[in-house]
Amino acid sequence: MQTLLRTPLHARHVALGARLVPFAGWEMPVQYDGVIAEHRAVRADCGVFDVSHMGELEVEGPRAAELLQGLLSNDLERIGPGEAQYTLLTNERGGIVDDLIVYRLGTFRYLLIVNASNRAEDFAWLRERELTGSDVRDVSDDYALLAVQGPSSIERLELGQARAFTFAEERIDGVDCMVCRTGYTGEIGVELLCAAEDAEALWDAVLERGALPCGLAARDTLRLEACYPLHGHDITPETDAIAAGLGWACALDTAFTGAAELRRIKAEGPDRRLAPFVLEERGVPREGMAIEGGGRVTSGTHSPMLDRGIGLGYVAAEQAAPGSELSIDVRGRSRRARVVPKPIYKRARTA
Repeated sequence: MQTLLRTPLHARHVALGARLVPFAGWEMPVQYDGVIAEHRAVRADCGVFDVSHMGELEVEGPRAAELLQGLLSNDLERIGPGEAQYTLLTNERGGIVDDLIVYRLGTFRYLLIVNASNRAEDFAWLRERELTGSDVRDVSDDYALLAVQGPSSIERLELGQARAFTFAEERIDGVDCMVCRTGYTGEIGVELLCAAEDAEALWDAVLERGALPCGLAARDTLRLEACYPLHGHDITPETDAIAAGLGWACALDTAFTGAAELRRIKAEGPDRRLAPFVLEERGVPREGMAIEGGGRVTSGTHSPMLDRGIGLGYVAAEQAAPGSELSIDVRGRSRRARVVPKPIYKRARTA
């Protein structure tokens, strides 16, 4: 039996009565008080997630940028020190080995935050392709990562305003952090990277400031309302970035791995596309359910904000336009759904 890894905050989750489940080789909190309450707290106020299971890889050296520019899909030259970028690690077929965020720490130093389930594979992928003058290190065990998300998150942490996808070193209630203006919920927020030994102090401080502890279940419903793909489900090494709707994260005029194949797919048009949808009848779509016409649901849930079943799924390209009607087999019953624009949920503007 596999021994599950634990984050530096495991004791805090146990003390709070979290329901713990296996996830990507880790024992993680799936919920505390309930998915709906946690989800709505992030949409209306502020929630905090322990995402310390994510991997951190450092790439350093005079040829670090050259190495990453040849492996990552986005154009690294677009960001300077103190800035970050969403990007893809792609294979020769244009498939998505992982999706990640790269942070430019300095002229010759970068930090990659990668998905927990792909940490070892990503590290091996980079190490096998190292250039002389570049050094790749897995520093994941040195850090803890907290995601503080919601419309009140910046105010509760008493942080100043800053652009999305930037970061800065700051001190929060005595704890030194890298404050990253990023997140996976569709809300304003930050991700706080700190030394592993400071994780409990930072977690306690964030809760004291009024953030509600949230688990993986709410993280999943939030990201799905925002149409953020989940690696291993909506995107995989077998799915290409164009079909997945991630062409915007690919600088196709550069020479990263798989760029030529992605240019071909874009020019010809993909046979299928990843489409967001909302059920028009009762039911909850789940991964693997068939979509009429040869499609398949890759992620599905009940939306706490819309009170309807929602999801993502690959469908024939001609079915993927917003407004298209779909028929989904939900537990043996055909259920009508409609393709909608991204994101599936967006807060109404106030006057």
